Amino acid sequence: QELRPKSLDIRQEELGDMVEKEMASTSEAIEDAVRRIEEMMSQARNESSGVKLEVNERILNSCTDLMKAIRLLVMTSTNLQKEIVESGRGAATTQEFYAKNSRWTEGLISASKAVGWGATQLVESADRVVLHTGKYEELIVCSHEIAASTAQLVAASKVKAEKSSRNLSRLQECSRNVNEMAANVVASTKSGQEQIEEKDTMDFSGMSLIKLKKEEMEIQVKVLELEKRLEGERVRLGELRKQHYALAGAYDAVEDGEAKPAPAPRRGILKKPPLAQKP
Repeated sequence: QELRPKSLDIRQEELGDMVEKEMASTSEAIEDAVRRIEEMMSQARNESSGVKLEVNERILNSCTDLMKAIRLLVMTSTNLQKEIVESGRGAATTQEFYAKNSRWTEGLISASKAVGWGATQLVESADRVVLHTGKYEELIVCSHEIAASTAQLVAASKVKAEKSSRNLSRLQECSRNVNEMAANVVASTKSGQEQIEEKDTMDFSGMSLIKLKKEEMEIQVKVLELEKRLEGERVRLGELRKQHYALAGAYDAVEDGEAKPAPAPRRGILKKPPLAQKP
């Protein structure tokens, strides 16, 4: 008991209630996300037209499909958890089963929270994109986060499930569907961004030679500034990942009751790719 990490400031007998509450909270978050997307769709049709309306509709439709896939995933996960508890608790109560398997339960709670959080963040990012106050890249990152949290939820559920379980097979199928829908969001976001950027491309045909040269120099300065900033952000990302791995390694070491060195991230990933020679 002393070696267990104090990751949750609750009593073990409350873990069962926490699981049910988190799954219910996740379901509510997804339902709310679906309603918000429908409202955004209506608003986009009223306030935009042409290419922007086409892009917004395509992105929001893909987000709606993703939310539906996540909703089915959460429902299937809930059914699988009930099956796991019923088959594994024996004469014990549900609360005792969760308390006995507290580490697994905490992982399940964490995975459920991650799925609900990812859905909420996706909707907020989509809202900002439709209102032209956000970045398309936010939607792409949120889609990747949802795919990762889905994998976490499936892994947490799979640990205790029977290999022959129908609910486990359904959950894995739902996970694949979520990944596919998340990929569709990424694809629609990228294509929409390209359409908008092509539409907004500056026309240089009416500029004089001097003005063209000045514009060219200003863009070169901006490119150098962005390259420097990109390199700095890569270094920052590497340090964040290093700290993440160190904390995760320390957590696992405490769980196992012994000290283990945290795996160091591969430095090769952080190297800046070679740039093409400028004229």
